[in-house]
Amino acid sequence: MLDTILKGLFDTDITATISLTDFLLCLGFSLLLGLIMALCYMYRTRYTKSFVITLALLPAVVCIVIMMVNGNVGTGVAVAGAFSLVRFRSVPGTAKEICTLFLAMSTGLIAGMGYLAFAALFTVIMCAVFLVYNRLDLGVRKNAATYKTLTVTIPEDLNYSGVFDDIFQRYTSAHDLIYVKTTNMGSMFRLTYQISLLDIAKEKEMIDQLRCRNGNLEIAVSNQETTAAEL
Repeated sequence: MLDTILKGLFDTDITATISLTDFLLCLGFSLLLGLIMALCYMYRTRYTKSFVITLALLPAVVCIVIMMVNGNVGTGVAVAGAFSLVRFRSVPGTAKEICTLFLAMSTGLIAGMGYLAFAALFTVIMCAVFLVYNRLDLGVRKNAATYKTLTVTIPEDLNYSGVFDDIFQRYTSAHDLIYVKTTNMGSMFRLTYQISLLDIAKEKEMIDQLRCRNGNLEIAVSNQETTAAEL
């Protein structure tokens, strides 16, 4: 009776039917591996609840899809086309988030093919490497505190081309004007620079020099943001 219920409507005598035991085993194993990956991702990483839950469930979802395809080439092509239409309707993910999603999908793919031991081995190895890289802070930008974004407001009668070059030569190792915007009904310019400080301790001294040059108008200094450029 149970075999009849679990059998697909379009199954034939030559179609392999997945048993309930195998189905539950692969599903439970995928959920367990997804939970392990989610816990590893939470280590020393900023995360949201929705992303962690998605990461924990994704291997199971992919596993079941692969099990249902079950060697059917036509169904596999249809599934690939359906997945290509799926779009995460949220803010763009970082490179780390995208990579983690691919790892979760790979785990589900291996488990769905029935290689549970390989899926577990893959998860353990990748999670271990992930933790080690996070622990070592691999890829952290050296001297990150010296890279600043500087915004200076100047009056419209002051030519902004090279107006602060002499100050930048004393206090920075590199500077680049990346953005110019008119403000206050066009009576002022707002200049945005990417700079690299020679000495962090002299940041205030540099700002004082800039204030003397721009008539004590608004000046803002912040750390350079790199998340906008991530995949």
